[in-house]
Amino acid sequence: MNDKSKKTSHWDDYSFETQAIRSGHNRTHEDEHSVPIFTTSSYVFASAAEAAERFSGSQPGNIYSRFTNPTVNVFQERLALMEGGERCLAFSSGMAAIMAVGMGLLKAGDHVVSSRSVFGNSVLMFQNYFGKFGVTTDFVDLTDLSAWERAITPKTQFLFLETPSNPMMEIADIKAIAELAHAHDILLVVDNVFCTPVLQKPLALGADIVVHSATKYLDGQGRCVGGAVIASDELIEKSIYPFLRTGGATMSPFNAWVFLSGLETLALRMKTHCENAAELALWLEGQPAVRQVFYPGLKSHPQHDLAAQQQAGFGGVVSFELEAGQTKAWELIDATQMISITANLGDVKTTITHPASTTHSRLTPEARFEAGISDGLLRISVGLEDIADIKNDLSRGL
Repeated sequence: MNDKSKKTSHWDDYSFETQAIRSGHNRTHEDEHSVPIFTTSSYVFASAAEAAERFSGSQPGNIYSRFTNPTVNVFQERLALMEGGERCLAFSSGMAAIMAVGMGLLKAGDHVVSSRSVFGNSVLMFQNYFGKFGVTTDFVDLTDLSAWERAITPKTQFLFLETPSNPMMEIADIKAIAELAHAHDILLVVDNVFCTPVLQKPLALGADIVVHSATKYLDGQGRCVGGAVIASDELIEKSIYPFLRTGGATMSPFNAWVFLSGLETLALRMKTHCENAAELALWLEGQPAVRQVFYPGLKSHPQHDLAAQQQAGFGGVVSFELEAGQTKAWELIDATQMISITANLGDVKTTITHPASTTHSRLTPEARFEAGISDGLLRISVGLEDIADIKNDLSRGL
């Protein structure tokens, strides 16, 4: 058998690293080695009957690239396999993925319980937009299981959280919160953007839905914007796919192709991100100007043991608080010469941001205070540069 005639369908038999490189791609008649980009809006049918069958769903196949595209399909199959899920849908951004979960599962009068330690735009999505249509949201302490339980009502449809949290790096007990959700016959949605499936698999811990901003670590080089939802085939088909098909928050074929190349190196990159972040966190703990470092790999972190249990590594994001407030924080940022001043994270390039004035600036001061986001807090997404160069660059401001 020559190479181009090989077709592997049982990718569960292969290791994670191999799945990330090869799964999902079935070669076309052109015998390509790399996944092709299908830049087409529509597809041609062999007959009127075939067109009718495709649109009715009685025959599988491509219909229109708003909701079916071969390049996007490869990305979806690959990420679903890597997360240990049955099915994945790709979206135009991480926020579009969260919006799709809400639009697919919620109706007027429903209720959501969310961790208050989530990305600022996630808070605003629930408060300002789902709230406009009669959905209420209560925000609770990520690590307080009793607070989650107290907030659940008969109208609660799902619990929503990020772990580790952004930017305080708190750790949720996914298994315990999943058991609580299921005891009340509701779903658990976990944003896995900080860990990726390399370090954490929420579905295996009991979560029902995983969401991603593919913009971050899945890409890894800051090139494209995208998102994803992974869940059971039944949940996707019934609730999420109909919204994508109608709403059109679609991932482009080009972006899917870029993300596929990112997945190929994800395991290698996450290993080095973790190593560099761990060393930087230890170093920051020894700096006189630093009041506190927030990184689950540190033994001083209150959920260090939990992170070690449910994660295969501690991640690449480190937050730290300066003794002085915003003035000193901005001075430190401006003193750097190599590190990128940007709110994005998960890049091979180290980035730094001041959450209170950027990613979480649209929250009220009271909401930021409750989430622990002080004016002296800085967040670093530790890249793959030499760790000595990263330390030296931060030293200019410390």
